[in-house]
Amino acid sequence: MRALKIAATGMSAQQLRVEVISNNLANMNTTCYNARRAEFSDLHYQQQTRAGTINATDGTRLPTGVQLGLGVRPSAVTVNLAQGALSETGGDLDLAIEGGGYFEVLLPSGQSAFTRDGSFKRSAEGVIVTSDGFPVAPEVVVPPDASSVAINASGEVYAYFAGQVDARLMGQISLAGFSNPKGLEAMGSNLFLETAASGPANSATPGEDSLGTLRQGYLEDSSVDAVREVTELIEAQRGYEMNAKVISAADQMMGATSQVR
Repeated sequence: MRALKIAATGMSAQQLRVEVISNNLANMNTTCYNARRAEFSDLHYQQQTRAGTINATDGTRLPTGVQLGLGVRPSAVTVNLAQGALSETGGDLDLAIEGGGYFEVLLPSGQSAFTRDGSFKRSAEGVIVTSDGFPVAPEVVVPPDASSVAINASGEVYAYFAGQVDARLMGQISLAGFSNPKGLEAMGSNLFLETAASGPANSATPGEDSLGTLRQGYLEDSSVDAVREVTELIEAQRGYEMNAKVISAADQMMGATSQVR
């Protein structure tokens, strides 16, 4: 019976939906996390009678056919690129992006990765790095004897030293933009990789080329809406239960058929 396999695809689809929702809820306190959404499309159809088939000798054609759908399949898991709320931390190297764009960091392999997580630190050499120790590109070095660091909205990094009134410019933090940021490949640790779908990275000064600006002493919160996620979780659970009932009904029908004498 087709109903068994069709309902099975429905149960698999709802299971995937629950997995995506559970990942969203697990990351509701992750800095800069954007919620994901599972998307589905119908499977191919069996054309038992095609629309437009000649139905009579006078050339009359059927206005509609008989097309039997064979279930559902996952088509994509897309990310909702919503701006999260900004939380004040007071940290000198905590940076939030107001608008579009990503920080570029350099992986140990030499490959570039991108992130919106601006909870930066200073290495032993004074290099500004991520929480995992990856240096920000282009590299900015703050001397260990600097008393404080100031970063303006356009990404210029200034250091203050004891006994000096004027700040010293240490470097420039740039942002990278993509024509299709939803095409970036998530690799964990709040990092993304460039793909053919995202297009190449276009680096520029914050505030230029439609990129956002920086706000020092703030971090971007997760954009997960817990109420919405729980609501969708209930819908997915009910959808799973209804598909399970279809399997149960099909099983009863097959059982009745086997008992016919």
